[in-house]
Amino acid sequence: MTQHVDLTLDLPPHVENAGVGVHGFAGPHDVFRLPRLWQLHLYGYSGTLELGDSRHPIRPGHVSLVPPGAEVHFHYDATRCEHLYAHFRLPGVGERRRVPVMQDAGADAAVLTGLLRQTVAASAQSSARASAELWTVLWRTTGLTAAGENRPGSRHPALRTAVAHIEEHLAEPLSVPGIARAAGVSHTHLTRLFREGTGHTVVAYIRRRRTERARHLLIASTLAIPAIAATVGIPDLQAFNKACRKELGASPRAVREGYGQGVAQAGAVRRAPQRRVRYLPTAAQTT
Repeated sequence: MTQHVDLTLDLPPHVENAGVGVHGFAGPHDVFRLPRLWQLHLYGYSGTLELGDSRHPIRPGHVSLVPPGAEVHFHYDATRCEHLYAHFRLPGVGERRRVPVMQDAGADAAVLTGLLRQTVAASAQSSARASAELWTVLWRTTGLTAAGENRPGSRHPALRTAVAHIEEHLAEPLSVPGIARAAGVSHTHLTRLFREGTGHTVVAYIRRRRTERARHLLIASTLAIPAIAATVGIPDLQAFNKACRKELGASPRAVREGYGQGVAQAGAVRRAPQRRVRYLPTAAQTT
């Protein structure tokens, strides 16, 4: 049964066409196939999609992905059935990401609708802009449900909301009750979701994300260590030092200096073949 498709999204898609499709006027059933193109639909109606030997209910806010060459049958429940669509090519390189053929976009439906409308508007003016908009849509579809990947936030909408809230407010004081309110669940439920979805408690997850961001700033920037500590929400330097030692295995200064030494050593290795070698003359050459 065809339940999932595999997307390669390391490079942007090429949008061949995008628009608003209206069906149902000619009858309650259509058969559709694109020999060389992917098709994405975001539905505003109810019906059924048949792909191979699988049947997928269509509801408003659902999104479907059909690979090139696949024949699909659409069954409509009304005489006017409207959806947003994009027909596109994928470059076919990079890591494959498994995505359900049909998904309920839920709270993300409004965002996807806006992005697809931008894709439609850009398709007649800028192919690069259209590709960028659709690329974002495709990446967002990979996070709507758990499609065989253990990614934080992929299993439950409340967990996705909580993770997004943490990322947006990492520099600010965060509390488990406050995150639970932002996610619309109880403290106990949030704790269970984090255990199941990330393998960490909420507090441990926040600490890990703060120290991961700190590691990036220590390595990639010249920002002072106290400023980095404040930026990641641990302004107390003693607490920041303790968190880095626990999560990164070294103090903030050691993380920064260790990376610098590693770069210097790598540079020395790269430069080694360029050293000029002085050859001593042989006995034959000195006579």
